[in-house]
Amino acid sequence: MIHIKRFVDKVNLIEGKQGRDVVIPISDARGLRDELTKLLADNYELLQNKTTVEPVFQVEMNGGRF
Repeated sequence: MIHIKRFVDKVNLIEGKQGRDVVIPISDARGLRDELTKLLADNYELLQNKTTVEPVFQVEMNGGRF
């Protein structure tokens, strides 16, 4: 997550200076790509493994004095 944090920090810095472009080295870009890909893949996997839980109803029948 360090590359994502660095990217967010750079964008904040550029915004503070009224800049228009963010330039990052290719090594940082690769790290950012890898972290984003990992997060997306993990999220997709979690969504695919999500199972719906069916509600359970319990019914008791009492015949009383029958």
